[in-house]
Amino acid sequence: MPTDEIEELIKVVSSLDKSALLRQFQEFPASFPVDFTPDFLDRQPLERLRHLFVAVCLQTKRIPDLPAGAIAAA
Repeated sequence: MPTDEIEELIKVVSSLDKSALLRQFQEFPASFPVDFTPDFLDRQPLERLRHLFVAVCLQTKRIPDLPAGAIAAA
């Protein structure tokens, strides 16, 4: 993944709030099982969820398509 795409990914993920990130974990089309339990994800702090989701995106080489309104107000 080129550096500019990684920067865009980090910007997008850093703008998500916890509920949007939890939805992304449920809906993200990964080519491998993402087997975090809902309970595990719910107990994680926001920054850890962001870190985990960026790792999933980098592994799949995909930037998530986000619906309008999914980005938290800064």
